[in-house]
Amino acid sequence: MRIAIYGAGSLGTVLGAYITKAGIPVDLVNRNVAHITALREHGATVTGTVNLNIPVTALFPDEMPGGYDIIFLLTKVIDNRAVVRFLSDKLAPDGVICTMQNGLPELPISEIVGAKRTFGCTIAWGATLLSPGVCELTSEPDAISFGLGSFGGGNDEKFTAIKSLLETMGVVETEENFIGSRWAKLLINAAFSGMSAVLGATFGEVNKNPSSRLCAQKIIKEVLDTAAALNIRIEKIQGKDVAKLLDYHSEFKRKLAFMIIPIAMKKHKHIKASMLQDLEKGKKCEIDAINGVVCEYGAKAGVPTPYNDKVVELVKEIENGNLKPSFGNLRFFD
Repeated sequence: MRIAIYGAGSLGTVLGAYITKAGIPVDLVNRNVAHITALREHGATVTGTVNLNIPVTALFPDEMPGGYDIIFLLTKVIDNRAVVRFLSDKLAPDGVICTMQNGLPELPISEIVGAKRTFGCTIAWGATLLSPGVCELTSEPDAISFGLGSFGGGNDEKFTAIKSLLETMGVVETEENFIGSRWAKLLINAAFSGMSAVLGATFGEVNKNPSSRLCAQKIIKEVLDTAAALNIRIEKIQGKDVAKLLDYHSEFKRKLAFMIIPIAMKKHKHIKASMLQDLEKGKKCEIDAINGVVCEYGAKAGVPTPYNDKVVELVKEIENGNLKPSFGNLRFFD
């Protein structure tokens, strides 16, 4: 099979290193000249909780030969319409796209390539691009997992192939209730990626500070309440029933959930949100596809989302140069 990882930044480079290490050819595709050059000259270097250096095939988008059976998509959601149209011409006649992006990207992708050619995957681990060709895996190896779902009942052969590729790196949980899996990932991203971006902090640093952890807890509650109002059953994350653990309807349960949060996130404490990495590089980030989606669906469901609203507002202020990521931004939360 011909396989590509399109948007091979931090996460895609690490995944590509693992797939290649397993002896499976895969093209790592990115527009970043320095990154592609480093991958070609020195291979993919993964540091942090593992140490790997794997020779890989690295391409620029205009070098993709086409005829791909599977393309893993890891670019920013904000560019999806143009990117997916470009990739649709690079697919084999029965080729598929497996989006590993944040938010809820499957429906717009399916409108371009077809529902049966659209697969979705949530990533329950983190990585940081330290320098061209060098990525830091910031989750513990035993905490690496994926949630895989078929958006439109796609063919079983491709589903099995995607699952096998992902299993070269970690545990793959197949999700019948894929929308529930998406919302589970959205819950974590909105709370910890959102606060990470606002505060300039890792997930662990967000949890260590009581005020920022409380903000994260409020964001989680807004996601849970919105999902409940929409009759969405949030799936487990790595075997943990996050909705049951972190939802609350009493002060006692709220305090208990507050204590549980850092324990539940312990193996991911070193993650620096990709949104924060973008802000640090002066780039626009995916805030509208993460916290913004919670605000959007909350409004549809009649559920107030003041903490998600504030995160969106503050991140846009950071993007516009009016603020910097800092714990000082906690003053803007009630």
